[in-house]
Amino acid sequence: MFLSIKKIPKTTWSSNDSLSYRPKLKTFAYLCLGLFIYGLGSSMLIHSNIENAPWVVLAEGMSRKLDLSIGGATFFISLIVLLIWIPLKQKPGVGTLMNSIIISIVMDLSTTFLNFLSTHFLINFLTVLIGVLLAGIGIGIYLIANLGPGPRDGLMTGLQKNSQYPISVIRIFIETSVVIIGFILGGTVGIATMLFAAGIGPSVALGLKIVKLINSMKR
Repeated sequence: MFLSIKKIPKTTWSSNDSLSYRPKLKTFAYLCLGLFIYGLGSSMLIHSNIENAPWVVLAEGMSRKLDLSIGGATFFISLIVLLIWIPLKQKPGVGTLMNSIIISIVMDLSTTFLNFLSTHFLINFLTVLIGVLLAGIGIGIYLIANLGPGPRDGLMTGLQKNSQYPISVIRIFIETSVVIIGFILGGTVGIATMLFAAGIGPSVALGLKIVKLINSMKR
């Protein structure tokens, strides 16, 4: 069952070296595809207007306590997460850099193409569900490229390797912990927040399973 997946699957197009800065074109293409899908899913969550994603809740709470902007708080949180990578023995790569670039571009483009979504509660609720599913599948695709995770995904894979719990469980634990801390600090929690916290872990595991099945059918 996909919820019990503990390791990132290897495919014919996965990079053998996560620190490779000259990956195969096919590997790089899958990396970009996964990040695009993740960025699209995250954008749909934002444009649903049903409160914040877990990490935004944390950034909002921290910004209030430390008198920072949301952007400044987000940057500060990313630095903390990257520092936690050190004891978890996680390493950055091309994917870590592309994570920021591609997702930022998709977020900017979404302001033009997704504004129509914020019109009705039921539509927005459906948007959240689709967004969480897309975000998870996108993470699953780009992690299999094995070119380095983004800050949060590196935290997930690092904790999984050290604990040996399923990826879905680890991600739910991370997102739930972030929501609780953010809420205590004064962040705003809503329906979308809880849906993301509960759904992103299984969605990531589903993404890993889908790619693994597609790769096995091609052999």
